[in-house]
Amino acid sequence: MPGTKKTAQIGMVIAVAFVLSYIESMLPLNFGVPGIKAGLANIVVVFSLYYFNTVMAGCISIVRIILCGLAFGGLSGLFYSLAGGILSFIVMAILKKTGKFSVYGVSIAGGVFHNIGQILVAMVILQNKMTAYYLPFLMAGGVTAGIIVGTLAAVLIKRFKGTELFLL
Repeated sequence: MPGTKKTAQIGMVIAVAFVLSYIESMLPLNFGVPGIKAGLANIVVVFSLYYFNTVMAGCISIVRIILCGLAFGGLSGLFYSLAGGILSFIVMAILKKTGKFSVYGVSIAGGVFHNIGQILVAMVILQNKMTAYYLPFLMAGGVTAGIIVGTLAAVLIKRFKGTELFLL
């Protein structure tokens, strides 16, 4: 794929993630536990992991986190999101590379490890190990979000396998 076309496609993928984050920020979802989100933009990250190469998917993930963090969160939220997103992506990339996990398993692990990364950062910033008691609730949310994200990403992966992502 020529460089300009590939750059345009990556830009469009990031834009889709940005729009999904915006939509999620507008939805009045309350899961009963503060900090639990559906993670709709992660559909794009999981899809990118299967559609593009790992390095490109990682770049898409980081750019998405930075843009959405600056637009919809704050500086502290950006650090939590980066920690969770980077740990999540590393785990997802490793699991995908083994070939032993489906897109659903990869996505669920991503959801869980995103929360683990955020809790680790919270423990360091707050200097309070008690924050870890919050982890089981976040992990339950991560599993649920991972199932939803994995299901939607699997549909997209199947739909676009072997095709041009956007006809430019």
